[in-house]
Amino acid sequence: MLEGFDALPEVLRPIAHAPRPEPDPHPHHRSLIDCAVYAEGHRMPGTFTYDDALVKVNQIQLLGHEAFVWVGLHEPDLSQMQEVADVFGLHPLAVEDAVCAHQRPKLERYDDTLFLVLKTVNYVEHESVVLAREIVETGEVMVFVGKDFVVTVRHGEHGGLSEVRKRMEADADQLRLGPFAVMHAIADNVVDHYLEVSGAMQSDIDSIEVVAFGPGRKLDVEPIYLIKREVVELRRCVNPLSVAFHRMQIENKDIISKEVRRYLRDVADHQSEAADQIASYDDMLNSLVQAALARVGMQQNNDMRKMAAWAGILAVPTMVAAIYGMNFHFMPELNWTWGYPGIMALMMVSCLGLYFQFRRNNWL
Repeated sequence: MLEGFDALPEVLRPIAHAPRPEPDPHPHHRSLIDCAVYAEGHRMPGTFTYDDALVKVNQIQLLGHEAFVWVGLHEPDLSQMQEVADVFGLHPLAVEDAVCAHQRPKLERYDDTLFLVLKTVNYVEHESVVLAREIVETGEVMVFVGKDFVVTVRHGEHGGLSEVRKRMEADADQLRLGPFAVMHAIADNVVDHYLEVSGAMQSDIDSIEVVAFGPGRKLDVEPIYLIKREVVELRRCVNPLSVAFHRMQIENKDIISKEVRRYLRDVADHQSEAADQIASYDDMLNSLVQAALARVGMQQNNDMRKMAAWAGILAVPTMVAAIYGMNFHFMPELNWTWGYPGIMALMMVSCLGLYFQFRRNNWL
């Protein structure tokens, strides 16, 4: 405990094992997941409304201690989000983005408040790529960060931040770095999932690659297009963050501490690693698509050769039968006793000769 912290009133003192509110058995029925006050790296006991939390933060700051509030929301409607915005002074444009969702990953600044949009990803387990209908599902996390508050808005059923909050609460040194350290922890968690999902997709791409280049195997192009679509979706989640992390480092030095920027550089490195991995998958899938199309073209060419060969074989008896079916009185061998067997033998020998010739040339 820092020197002088004992001067805080009893109700403001952090408790290492402070009781936390009981979790809602149906969290999807509520938009508020958690609202907590943190002072000097510790969570304050009790439950708070938005107003009460901000008032308590101001009281602690007046005593010369660092404090902030962290509000977690899940798919709030406009009225709920507007209530939060009124308390923390959030910009209306950012509030609209947070409610509507389906935003591109980005970083925006409104005065001394940063608004970060992150796309969350989750790998959908499946028995086989051929049977899968979805491999990667996406969601969103919006993070509002000011000097004394963090507001997180999550959309989607995955990408929960409870584990992030628990890890931060177990690391007082990180929490002492303030709200922007929370932003770093959230971004780090999201980017780590990018690496996990891209790593899990490697086995799917390998299985398709084995089929594409394996001899004598039937190739279905649909699974390749499915993975290609999922990789494109993953790329849309990851690549735009390069600009956002760069802007954090360059344009926001006045509000983000040097120590937090060091941690953010590490997250940016992981994001670049995930982007490079996804780009390699994209190139590999392009090659697989080309290989699949080439293989389909070769199969069609083989089928056309077989059809042409059989048509050529059948053309001989068709021609002979057509000639002798014209019913002229004066035609060769019409009155010959062995004329019919001779013509049949001629057609059979001609057809067999053409058959073996086509087989020799690998047309049949």
